[in-house]
Amino acid sequence: MSAEDFQKKVSIRDSSLAGEMETECGGSSSSTVGSSRTLVLLRRLLEIQERRAQAYAKLKRGFSEYVETSGEALYQKLCSEITAEFNECSKQVREMETLFLNPDVGRSDLAQLLSDIQTQEKQKLHLTVTIQVLKKAGRPSERMLTHENCKFKKPMQHECVHLHEITEAEGTEEAEADAEFDNALKEAIRGVQDAVTCINEYLEDVRYEIAALEAD
Repeated sequence: MSAEDFQKKVSIRDSSLAGEMETECGGSSSSTVGSSRTLVLLRRLLEIQERRAQAYAKLKRGFSEYVETSGEALYQKLCSEITAEFNECSKQVREMETLFLNPDVGRSDLAQLLSDIQTQEKQKLHLTVTIQVLKKAGRPSERMLTHENCKFKKPMQHECVHLHEITEAEGTEEAEADAEFDNALKEAIRGVQDAVTCINEYLEDVRYEIAALEAD
């Protein structure tokens, strides 16, 4: 799986936390049960976000190794593993949204908070993969040439079709392509940073909510 395929395959799907919640919360008054379930879900959310952070770190390390070694097979395997991990995390968060809307919990505000986190996570992942795709391709002026169409007279000599006088128009076109590449990369990096900022702010709200529930 290439980086491009990785970007296409990562999807937001919906596993079952309801049974676990019943076990952890036990039998109590509806108000107490609602607060207990909310705590269980919010703590689980923080665990999932930690899993996501670890997956991003693993993806970053793997891509760096790929750039250094050109180990395509290992990078494809990594993309498959990270895809499965992100899908599982998203699956659980989507179910949490549904549980927050359950009358026993009745926290539509937290369901919306989780939805907002999911939106930013999706954007962050999309742009992270975009960055890797761009870096994998490289700046247009620095991409390596192939010599498939060149004529070889002797084993160590060939007539390179790439050698020609660069015209002003071609130089301008190459400069424009490089500028477009640079802008796309900067925009993707800035987008990731913005998404991370939003996610951290949402998670701070989650921690405040946990602290308030624990204080009751």
